[in-house]
Amino acid sequence: MLSLAGSAWVMRSLLKHVVRLIVYGAPAVLLTLIVVYVFIQQRRPDLELWHLVDLDADFTASQASEITTLQDYLEMEAALFQQLDEQVFAAVPLENHRRFLRFSAGSQADPRNLIPDWNRTVKVSHRRARGAALLLHGLSDSPYSLRSIAGLLSAQGLNVLTIRLPGHGTTPSGLLRSDHLDWMAAVRLGMRHLAENLDEGQPLFIVGYSTGASLAVEYAAARLLGEDLPPASGLILLSPAIGVSPLAAFAVWQSRLALLPGLQKLAWTDILPEYDPYKYNSFTANAGDQVYRLTQRVAAQLDALGTEQGVTGMPPILAFQSVVDATVSAPAVLNTLFLQLAPDGHELVAFDINRHADIEPFIKTSTLGIRSRFIDGPTMPVDFTLVANANSKTDRVVSLRRDAGSTVVVEAVLDLAWPSDVYSLSHIALPFAPDDPIYGAVAAEDDRIFLGRMDARGERGMLILPAASLLRLRYNPFYSYVESRVTAFLETKISDERATAAAQHQP
Repeated sequence: MLSLAGSAWVMRSLLKHVVRLIVYGAPAVLLTLIVVYVFIQQRRPDLELWHLVDLDADFTASQASEITTLQDYLEMEAALFQQLDEQVFAAVPLENHRRFLRFSAGSQADPRNLIPDWNRTVKVSHRRARGAALLLHGLSDSPYSLRSIAGLLSAQGLNVLTIRLPGHGTTPSGLLRSDHLDWMAAVRLGMRHLAENLDEGQPLFIVGYSTGASLAVEYAAARLLGEDLPPASGLILLSPAIGVSPLAAFAVWQSRLALLPGLQKLAWTDILPEYDPYKYNSFTANAGDQVYRLTQRVAAQLDALGTEQGVTGMPPILAFQSVVDATVSAPAVLNTLFLQLAPDGHELVAFDINRHADIEPFIKTSTLGIRSRFIDGPTMPVDFTLVANANSKTDRVVSLRRDAGSTVVVEAVLDLAWPSDVYSLSHIALPFAPDDPIYGAVAAEDDRIFLGRMDARGERGMLILPAASLLRLRYNPFYSYVESRVTAFLETKISDERATAAAQHQP
């Protein structure tokens, strides 16, 4: 039997061995994991022309002092799309043309078939406008993702600018080098253009989807921190990318490894067929790094603006978010943004999962508890609305509303219901109406590609595309509710701006 001193010596010796194993063994284990990861990534499909081409006519933040007007921006964009036609569409060999390939000229997925081309910046103006709105699409998306919202705002009498953010709307390789600073510079250019063409007392809104939403918050926060920018009258956010997976912090290292000879594929987290006319399927490590940097910037801005009462002075925010979101962190929308705000008329609208009793056995248990965290939790500094099943025996939905600072829930019946084959919304679904000709519930009666229902049958493991992407909902069955809430929000702010302007002119 060991003495106490002997036992202590054994423990010290064992601890030294453990420490040596960690110190000297961990790097070896890490190196092995990196080598295995690189090997797996390099076995992915070959890179195509649209993964490799360098279209260099796109706008960058370094050009912001020279490209100062929307006309300048549009001229650069025209040159960029000329490069796209010449270096990509015209360069795809005829034998490689495919019916559903985005870059096959004249194919069902060729985005140039429709006018306007919603991969480009789209501007709609009124002779007697009531205000203006800048629309910001998401990462790897294009202005098309806000096409329906743009139509709604234009019908409300607003001048609408749906700007194409740098790196988007052309080829996936555009996101190999595009930077979040480029996107921020484009937002500032767009806002200055709209502000210059507004009459006194007219509101200026920003509508942002996903990464576009984080750009909208960044802009508003930058102005509060002292940057000389036109004020926004309100922010409308859809699936806001306020927080992303912590793993995105490592994307920069993958991008750097890709600079080594023969490791080009490491620049990509996904290498997939390009069949979507308005969204890249392939995804770069740099894109993940840039959205991570943007969300970190927003978090730092909100932290700098924080007071005991919360962040004050932020334009009124109306946000829409699915409680389940595989792309961004839904809890971060609440924790990083809304719970940091002062009670200044902000509202978060969340869409619950379909809790019909017949579906519930197929839903993960962890997901079922989300509702109670949203609706039964402590008071919030913002108004909160949850769109949810009226009860577990019906697909009909109601709105459950809690005012800022209150725990009282007010229920209102909505003339809406879950489609029988839909169990939740998705990150990409919120801005798309059910009648959208590309992503909606029913295919349009024309020859364009339809992605709303990607039905494919066969043996598992045969397709490059993940099965989950085929099941993902691409339209919002409650889009009419989004429209009604956006319309009410706009009307309130337009009236407020008019009243403020009138009061300032009274003797």
